[in-house]
Amino acid sequence: QVQLVESGGGLVQAGGSLRLSCAASGRTFSSYAMGWFRQAPGKDREFVAQISWSGGSTYYADSVKGRFTISRDNAKNTVYLQMNSLKPEDTAVYFCAVAKTPWGTTRTDFGSWGQGTQVTVSS
Repeated sequence: QVQLVESGGGLVQAGGSLRLSCAASGRTFSSYAMGWFRQAPGKDREFVAQISWSGGSTYYADSVKGRFTISRDNAKNTVYLQMNSLKPEDTAVYFCAVAKTPWGTTRTDFGSWGQGTQVTVSS
C-alpha cells in the first residue's frame, strides 16, 4: 500500500507558477504510474496529468497541456507537478494518486489518494 502526501499549494496571481510535490511511502513507488487530479468547489474531480513508472511517458488534459509538466524522482519517492501560466480557472484542490489502469483518466482508474493541496489563482 502506497501512502501519498501532497504539498506546495498556495495563493498565486494569474500568470504565476507553483510546483506541487507528492511524497510517497512504500518501497514499490517506482513500480506505479502516477497521476494528478484536481477538484474545484461544486465540481467533479478531474484528471490533470499522468506519468509512467519510469517517467518516460506523460499524458495531459487538454486544459493544462503546454502549461503544466508532470515529473518524478523515483530515488526520492516523489512526483511533481510544475504549473506555469496559471489561470483563475486552475483554482482547485490538487490530488495525487496511484494509477490502477494504464493511461486511464477517470477517478476510478486511480487509487491511494492523498489528502490534497489547495491552489488558488487570483485574477
